[in-house]
Amino acid sequence: MYDVLIIGCGVVGAAAAYALSRYDLRVAVIEKENDVAMGASRANSAIIHAGFDPEEGTLDALLNVRGCAMAEELCRRLDVPYKKNGSLVISFSPEEDAAIDRLYARGVANGVPGLRVVGYDELHEMEPNLTPDARKALYAPSAGIVSPWDYALAMAEVAVRNGTGLFLETEVTGAKKSEEGWIIRTNRGDLEARYVVNCAGVHSGEVHDMACPHTFDIIPCKGQYFLLDKSEGAKFTHTLFQCPSKVGKGVLVSPTVHGNLIVGPDAVNVPDPDDTSTTAQQLAFIKRAAAKTTSAVDYRAQIRNFAGVRANNSAGGFIISFGEKGWLDAAGIKSPGLTAAPAIGEYLAELLEKDGLALNPRAGFVDGRKVVRFKELSSEEKNSLIARDPRYGRVICRCETVTEGEIVASTRTEIPARTVDGVKRRTNAGMGRCQGGFCGPRVVEILARESGVEMKDVLKDKTGSYILSEKL
Repeated sequence: MYDVLIIGCGVVGAAAAYALSRYDLRVAVIEKENDVAMGASRANSAIIHAGFDPEEGTLDALLNVRGCAMAEELCRRLDVPYKKNGSLVISFSPEEDAAIDRLYARGVANGVPGLRVVGYDELHEMEPNLTPDARKALYAPSAGIVSPWDYALAMAEVAVRNGTGLFLETEVTGAKKSEEGWIIRTNRGDLEARYVVNCAGVHSGEVHDMACPHTFDIIPCKGQYFLLDKSEGAKFTHTLFQCPSKVGKGVLVSPTVHGNLIVGPDAVNVPDPDDTSTTAQQLAFIKRAAAKTTSAVDYRAQIRNFAGVRANNSAGGFIISFGEKGWLDAAGIKSPGLTAAPAIGEYLAELLEKDGLALNPRAGFVDGRKVVRFKELSSEEKNSLIARDPRYGRVICRCETVTEGEIVASTRTEIPARTVDGVKRRTNAGMGRCQGGFCGPRVVEILARESGVEMKDVLKDKTGSYILSEKL
């Protein structure tokens, strides 16, 4: 019998587990995929939003600004790649000038620190590669960029280290009230808990309806992106937004924490919440839309296209409330969900405490995380590490300078890498220009060796994504 059972281990589920692992509770997380952060948490804009976009006085605004304020210290403590690069929302017409002023007023009301409006000359000095049509911008120095999958993974790892259970490849099939709380049916058997927290992302509506009356709809909305080489990432400093519209924050241009450039997304509602395909038509639309911001992007330097599906919902904002006694939804968490996630985790703990869950601090709680990133070490640190473990002297991924030692280490953490893409998310091996063309076979070999399986049994990513096959 668990005190709290969390459904879904994207960034919100991970943040909830991280927050609750501080207390003397029996907590577990159910995740239907074979790794954490496998939905929108790994396929998004990777932006820590300042908080000027949500409507004044809403829960979204409160949690956005709080989450942004938490990000820098949390990423330092959990050793997650993060940079406070600031954002610019740019106007290209007199009508958009007025929209910039409204966003400024809203941001001030929301408590966003350091906001100011910059004029034409300062704007083009800050970002020389903007088009001449860029008139002025709202500058938010508190905004940042982050490694989104590592943000979720780090919080989940700390939670597991402190006793949180994690059930991967475990899909919820039903829910039933019990005398003491809830019985959650899964493909791997039943689990029972006093409280259930629904963090199932694009599937949160389906999960809610298993236990509660239907009160909201999830509207899956797909966004496609270009990921470009580091040669393009060096052209921009800030995250560049166009003025938002009814469908979202629009097509952005932004450097990433790894030095690449990301351009996107579009926003297209889709019937299938798991549809992450990309299309030539929509990618062409993104290029045309981004040309309003800049003509300096060389799309010949693209190294990957990808798509994520955000959990838009019929209620509009975040749905964080009790649907039934003991059933707490954190549903429809669209943008700025990545930013707000750690604040959502705190807020969920507060709601559970108010409902009667005792939050007694856990004795011996171990916070923080340290990851060895070989290429970031000094020469002395590299030599010392290689002397202790020669595997750190063998570079497997040349594009990103990732060593065998780092790959092996990724298979021995609280939530070990089990697939090629799991290694990729944890170490950056395969993230470079060749996208794993050189290092992929060696990663497969290392995974097979460390996992004690045959190479043909190593997966690329999700369950069933085999890379190799036996001869017929």
